[in-house]
Amino acid sequence: MPDIVIAFFALGLLAGLIKSDLKVPKATYETLTILLMLTLGLKGGMALHGETHTLQISELIAIIALGFIIPLTLYPILRKLICLEQKEAISIAAHYGSVSAGTFAVVLAMVDYSDLPLRPETTLYLVLLELPAIIIMLWLHRHLEAKKNPQITTASHGSVLHEALTSRGVVLLCGGVVIGWLYGTEGMAPLTPILMGGFKTLLALFLLEMGISTAKVCFPLPYKQWRLLAFAAIAPFVLAWVGIGLGFMLDLPSGSILVLAGLSASASYIAAPAAIKAAIPDANIGLAMLASLGITFPVNVLVGLPLYQIWIEKLTLN
Repeated sequence: MPDIVIAFFALGLLAGLIKSDLKVPKATYETLTILLMLTLGLKGGMALHGETHTLQISELIAIIALGFIIPLTLYPILRKLICLEQKEAISIAAHYGSVSAGTFAVVLAMVDYSDLPLRPETTLYLVLLELPAIIIMLWLHRHLEAKKNPQITTASHGSVLHEALTSRGVVLLCGGVVIGWLYGTEGMAPLTPILMGGFKTLLALFLLEMGISTAKVCFPLPYKQWRLLAFAAIAPFVLAWVGIGLGFMLDLPSGSILVLAGLSASASYIAAPAAIKAAIPDANIGLAMLASLGITFPVNVLVGLPLYQIWIEKLTLN
């Protein structure tokens, strides 16, 4: 049987499809998001406590580089093959280069459930992969706009970094990592029963809302966007292999490879939409959400992650 949290996503999806009045109040969803991202950061920081001497800088640099390479590779595909306008191609490339905290939480739960070996710094992958895609694609947008209109100055490029670094998700994740690293398991003991012990409960409720949201975004399907729908369904399996390949190149343990594969295959629906909406107001965020949340997220959660685990296990045995 798959991890129980997946069943909550399926329940939310079913509720949305049958037009049930089930809904998670907005304030509750906001609270769940904050607690989930903070807990992910704390878990990573606690794992790093006393282990920072084992960090391999070359490994972290390779992860960051992946965050730049994926969106820059996807942009021409989205522009030429999927036939999107420039701003839409930039927006969706940023979403797919960035990563999904929800997918990360699910894959971490899978790693725990399967008792797979995991490097302490694995939680840093989420932070390291979330920012580069947003930064590089917003820079590309401003660069291309400046070429079309020379009167646009590049002086505001510094604000791209500020927009990315000050987003809610980044602040919570980075802050959580630092707090967990400083205090460790002993210092975090008063909060452990609520945050760490309740992690799966938080994730289950979050996925329930994600299932409801997915149904709203996806139905009825905009068949005119069939190219984008196909891209959103196929891309995770291709991008997962990028993560798997890098994981084996870096000689990571199987749990860390699975996390990297899941992140590579995922698309942001929290950090990227906020950053893109602020920087490119006329970009159609609905299209990006349709692809990332409506198609890619359920494909990964329901089909992709278990399949990536099988692929990794077979490659490890060979």
